[in-house]
Amino acid sequence: MSFFETIFAPGAVDIMLNIGIILIKIAVVVGIVMAHVAYATYFERKVIGHMQVRLGPMRVGFHGLLQPIADFTKLFFKEDIIPANADKPIFYVAPVISLLAALSSLAVIPFFEGFVVANLNIGILFILAMSSLGAYGIVMSGWASNSKYSFLGGLRSSAQVISYEVAMGLSLVGVMIMAGSMNLTDIVKAQEAYPLKAFIFPQFLGFFVFIVAAFAETNRTPFDLPEAESELVAGYFVEYSGMRFALFYAAEYIGMIIMACLASICFLGGWNGPFEIPYVPFAWLLIKVYFFIFLYYWVRATVPRYRYDQLMGLGWKVLIPLALLNITITGLIKILV
Repeated sequence: MSFFETIFAPGAVDIMLNIGIILIKIAVVVGIVMAHVAYATYFERKVIGHMQVRLGPMRVGFHGLLQPIADFTKLFFKEDIIPANADKPIFYVAPVISLLAALSSLAVIPFFEGFVVANLNIGILFILAMSSLGAYGIVMSGWASNSKYSFLGGLRSSAQVISYEVAMGLSLVGVMIMAGSMNLTDIVKAQEAYPLKAFIFPQFLGFFVFIVAAFAETNRTPFDLPEAESELVAGYFVEYSGMRFALFYAAEYIGMIIMACLASICFLGGWNGPFEIPYVPFAWLLIKVYFFIFLYYWVRATVPRYRYDQLMGLGWKVLIPLALLNITITGLIKILV
C-alpha cells in the first residue's frame, strides 16, 4: 500500500483528526502551564515581599511585571558551566527527566468536563508514577555533580520522596474508595452528590495528610531539605547554571501546579462549585488552584524549615498512621452505609 493510500484509507482521516486534536490540547495545556510557571515566580516574590513589608520586584516593567521575562533571558544566555569531574551524560539528562516527568503528569488532569489530554482510568496512579520518576532527576543530578553538597541533597530527596509518597498515595485511597475509581473525571463527578460538591468534609483527614505530603513532594518550605541553602548551599542543583538550572526550577513549579490541581480535583470538587460561573467552565478549578499556590507562598513566608530527623519522623510516625486511619474509617463507613 502506497503512502497516499495509507493516508486516505477508511478510518485514517478520523485517526489523524484525533491525533491533531490531542496535539492541540497538549500545546494549549503546556503553553498555559508554562506561562503560569513564569509568573508564579513573580507572584511568589511579590506575595512574600508584602508579607515581609517589602515591595518585591519593581524595576523591570510596571511593578516588575516583566521580571520573569528578564529572568528567562538572563538564564537563556548565561554560560552553561559543567564541573570537570562530573558524570557528564547523567549531568545533562537529569534536569530533562525532572521536567518531562512533571509535564507528563499534566496529560491526565481534567481542567473541565471533556477537556483532558488522556482520560486514563488510572489517572491518580499515573501522577504518582510520574512524581516518582521525577525524583530520579534529582537523585541523578546530586550524584552526577560529584559534589558532597549536591550528593547530600540527592540522598535527602530520595529518602523524602520514599517517605512522603507513601503518605500521599495512602491519603488518596479514601477518595478512590468513595468515588470507586482512579479516573480523575469520575472522581469529580462522584463528588456532585456531596455537600458543596466536594469530598473535603468526609475526607478531611486524608486532605490534611495530602496537603502536608504535597509540600514535601515538591521540596517546598518547610520541607525543602534537599535544597537547604543554609546547610547545602542549594543542594542537588548547586552545580547547575543557565538553562539547566531553569529546567529544575520549572519542574518544581509545574509540580506545585499539579499538586494544587490534584488537591482541587480529589477533595474540592474540581471544576464544580456552589454556583455556576457562565462561559468559563474551568473558573472554579482555577480559583482553587490559585488558592493552593498562594498557600505554598504563605507557608514559605511564615514556617521555618524542619530538621531532617523531624521531617522523617513526621512522615513515618504521624502522616502514614493518619492516612491508614482514614482508610479504615472510610472503608467501615462504605461497608455500613
